[in-house]
Amino acid sequence: MKVVLENLTKIFPSRNKKSGEEVVAVNNFSFEIPDGKLIGLLGPSGCGKSTTLYMICGLQAPTGGKIFFGDEDVTELAPENRGVGLVFQNYALYPHMTVKQNIMFPLQNLKGKDKLEKEEMVKRAYEAAKLVQIDELMDRKPSELSGGQQQRVAIARALVKMPRVLLLDEPLSNLDARLRLQTREEIRRIQRETKITTVFVTHDQEEAMSISDMIVVMKLGVVQQIGRPQDVYDNPVNLFVAKFLGTPPINVFEGRVSDGKLYIAGDEVMDAAGVADQDVWVGIRPEGFVLNAEGPLKCKLQSVEVMGRDVSIVSSHEGLVSPVIRSIIDADNKIDASKEEVRFSLKPHKTFIFNKETEERIYTEEK
Repeated sequence: MKVVLENLTKIFPSRNKKSGEEVVAVNNFSFEIPDGKLIGLLGPSGCGKSTTLYMICGLQAPTGGKIFFGDEDVTELAPENRGVGLVFQNYALYPHMTVKQNIMFPLQNLKGKDKLEKEEMVKRAYEAAKLVQIDELMDRKPSELSGGQQQRVAIARALVKMPRVLLLDEPLSNLDARLRLQTREEIRRIQRETKITTVFVTHDQEEAMSISDMIVVMKLGVVQQIGRPQDVYDNPVNLFVAKFLGTPPINVFEGRVSDGKLYIAGDEVMDAAGVADQDVWVGIRPEGFVLNAEGPLKCKLQSVEVMGRDVSIVSSHEGLVSPVIRSIIDADNKIDASKEEVRFSLKPHKTFIFNKETEERIYTEEK
């Protein structure tokens, strides 16, 4: 099911009676979610991603804009009539019910022509449970399940009505690191098998990038960038997106462009053809550094961290805005950790220039 958001806006009244300022949670959000794709809504707390999800499912009414499922305008439609399945952050399982009863619960509320016989409800519950691999746990109560198993029950309950759209609100935030990895792989498998259009909300960029067909990066209610995860990582449109995506995070320097050259702390580090003379921010991905004894970027070596196939070099520089420089190089490169200085040249496609005031990306001319 294709989902289209047209100029979607949500404004909440002010909590401060004195100031009276309204809170714009989502501002003029337009996006088409292709049929059968998994979309990650990504951003820090308070960026409007969960509000967007709740407007899609109908739990919150938009202040402006429209929502379409296919060609159907569902903006004014009640949540129960939209054909959505929603998985909450805390799973929202009924503690007094068994797994089977929890999964069957949405089916028991169907009325009229949609009402099912008991045998059909049980059959659907077992089909949903088998899909998420909990069909052997049907007689247990939620208190007898692990966090990962509870998560699967919540997903099965959302799938049992065969929804047109599946919505997941920070579904992995309550799981430990090992379970998070395992469960996100399960979510991707389930989505591919069912081919249900899915919207996945998270503040964890690694989660979003690992399982999403496309990601939407949000900040303060405004969409910053939409695209395939690797494309957004490789070509951030502004400094916020560049800093938000990537582990370790991008290294940010103060720089200046002069006569088509990029300078950091007075040292020429790279060509910047076509860029007007100005002060800039410079973002360099950790993998954008190349060890070079004659390299233009001279850094003070702090430590070398061996990580198996890669080595993380921790250093500092007078032009650096980030706390330290973290550069990732292949372990085949040998570095003397006893030295005080390490020098790098830069990979142009991993080095980004941003306007000092607007923080928007500045593009150099292709050679």
